[in-house]
Amino acid sequence: MDQNDNIAIHTNRGIDALDKYANFLRDRVAIETEYAGKLRRLVKNYQPKKKEEEDNEYTSMQAFRNLLKEVGDLAGQREVVSESLQLQVIQAVTLLSKTLREDRKKCLSDGAMLQQNLTTQLSSLDRAKRNYEKAYRDSEKAVDSYKRADMDLNLSRAEVERYKNVMTAKIQQSDDAKNEYANQLQKTNNLQQQHFSMLLPAVLNRLQELDEKRTRGIREFIIGAAEVESSVAPIIARCMEGIVKAGESINEKEDSFKVIERYQSGFTPPRDIPFEDLSKLDPDAVQESHYSNSISNHLTMKGTMGANKLKKRVGIFNIFGSTKNSLTADGQKEDFSDLPPNQRRKKLQGKITELQQKIAQETNARDGLMKMKIVYEANSSLGNPMTVEGQLNESEHKLEKLKLDLKKYQGYLDKASQAQVATSSPQANRNQLQNGHRTSRHSNGSADDHHEDGDDQPDDAGSLSRSGSEDNVAQIQNGHNNNNNGSSASPESGLGTSHTSLPGSGQGSANENAIGEDTYYETEVETLNPLGTCRALYPFEASSEGSIPMNEGEELQVIEIDQGDGWTRVRRANNSNGWDEGFVPTSYIECTLYA
Repeated sequence: MDQNDNIAIHTNRGIDALDKYANFLRDRVAIETEYAGKLRRLVKNYQPKKKEEEDNEYTSMQAFRNLLKEVGDLAGQREVVSESLQLQVIQAVTLLSKTLREDRKKCLSDGAMLQQNLTTQLSSLDRAKRNYEKAYRDSEKAVDSYKRADMDLNLSRAEVERYKNVMTAKIQQSDDAKNEYANQLQKTNNLQQQHFSMLLPAVLNRLQELDEKRTRGIREFIIGAAEVESSVAPIIARCMEGIVKAGESINEKEDSFKVIERYQSGFTPPRDIPFEDLSKLDPDAVQESHYSNSISNHLTMKGTMGANKLKKRVGIFNIFGSTKNSLTADGQKEDFSDLPPNQRRKKLQGKITELQQKIAQETNARDGLMKMKIVYEANSSLGNPMTVEGQLNESEHKLEKLKLDLKKYQGYLDKASQAQVATSSPQANRNQLQNGHRTSRHSNGSADDHHEDGDDQPDDAGSLSRSGSEDNVAQIQNGHNNNNNGSSASPESGLGTSHTSLPGSGQGSANENAIGEDTYYETEVETLNPLGTCRALYPFEASSEGSIPMNEGEELQVIEIDQGDGWTRVRRANNSNGWDEGFVPTSYIECTLYA
C-alpha cells in the first residue's frame, strides 16, 4: 500500500514492453513481406525465356522450372505468415496496449483521488488538533487567571466575575475544539481504515489484473505467432519435398537421348578422302587448282553465302525467285527443307500435330455455334440466328484453311519420308510448282512447263542450250540420249518432251511428239567465271535433272552460289567434253570463295 508509485512505474514499463513486442512483430512482418517479394522477383527473373522453350524438354530444365514453382509457393507462404501476423497478432497487441494504458490511467486517477481524500482528511484532523491544543491552553490560562483574581483581595467582585466569564468561555471553546478534534479523528480513522482496507486495495487489484492481463497477452501472442509459423510449416515441408522430387527427376541419360534426337541430322558420315595423283590429272585442272590455291584473300565457309555478299543469280526464267517455299516467322522455310532430314520430319510432325489440335478446337467452336443457331431458330426470343451466321461462316473458313494447311504439311512429311529413303541425296525430287504448272530446273537453269493434265507442249523455241557443239544438237534431233551419269529423261526426273543439256553432261532427249515443229534453236551462252572452289564433304549421286554427281573430297569450281534454295551451281573438268556443270546440295560441300 505504500508502494503505489513503484507499482505505477512497473505497470508502465510492462505496457512499454508490450509495445516493444508489437514493434518487433511489425519489423518481422516487414522482413517477411520483403523476403516474399524478393523471392517472387527472383522466380520471375529466372523464368525460362521464350527463346529457351526448346530446352524445356530436358529433365534438368523441367526440374529447374519445378524448383522455381516451389520457390514461388514458398514466397506465398511467407506472405501468408506476414498477413497472419499482421491481422491476428499485431492488431490484437495494439488493441491490448491501448486498453491497458486507458485502464492504468483510470486506476492511477482513482488512486490519486483516494490519496487526495485521505490527505485532505488528515489535514482537517491536524487542523482540529491544533485548534484543540490552542483552546486547551487558552482555557488553562483563563482558569489560572480566575484563580489568581479570586484570591486577589484588591480586585472588585466585578473584575473577578469578568475573569470567571472569560474562564468559562475558554473552557467552552476548549470543549468545542476537543469535540471537533474527536470528530475529525474519528472521521480520519474511518476514512484511513476504509482507504487502506478497501479503496486502495481495489485500485491495486485492478492494477494487478491489468499487469497480469498484459503478461497473459504477451504469452498468448508469442504462442499465436508460433502457431502462425507452424500452420505453414506443412506446406513449406511439401515445397521442400517438391524440390527434392524435382532434383530426383533429373535423368542424365534421358537428356542425352533428347539431345541426340534434337540434333541428329540423318546425314551419313563422309567417306575416306581419296588420294589425288597429280600426274594423272588434266593439265588445265592442275593449273586451275594452282590458281585457286594462290589466292590469299578468300573466305572459307560451310554451307551458303548470303545473297547480299555476291551478285544475285538472275535469269533462268526466275525459278530461283519463286515464293513457293516462303519463310516462317522464325526465319525457316515453310516446309523446313533447310533443316537436316531428321529435324525436318520432327518439325513437320510437330506442325501437323499443332494443326490437328487447332482443327479440333475450331470444330468444337463450329459445333457450338451450330447448336446456338438451332436454339435461336427454335426460340427467337433467345436471340437472332443471323447474328451467329457470320461467326459460323468465319469458323467454316478458318476450318477449311486449317484443313488445307494440314493436307499441305502432310504432303511435306510424305516427301520428307520418301527423301529419307534415298539417304545419298538430300532432295529426291527437284520439281517445283510455278504458276500452276510443273517446272523442272535443268542444269542451265531453264524450265519446262507442263500442264496439269499431262499434255506435252512444244517448248523447243524457248529452251536454251549451252552447247557449242553441233554433235549434241544432232544427237537431240536424231532422238538419241547419251547420259554419262547413267540417268535418263524419265517422268521421275521431272522432264517433259523437250530438254536442254549442259556440255558434257550427256543429258538430253528428243521431242518425239512435237506438233508441227522439228527445228531446234541453239544459243551460245557466255561461260561463267568461277567464284571460288568447293570440296565435297559427302558423296552425292545425281537423282534429278540438272544436278551432277560428286565423290567425297572432290574439288569443284563454284560458278553460282546458293540463292536460298539449298543448291549451288558447280563446274568440274571433264577429260572428254571439257567441263561438266550442274547443281549440288549446298550442305554437302565446303566453299572457299575468292575475295
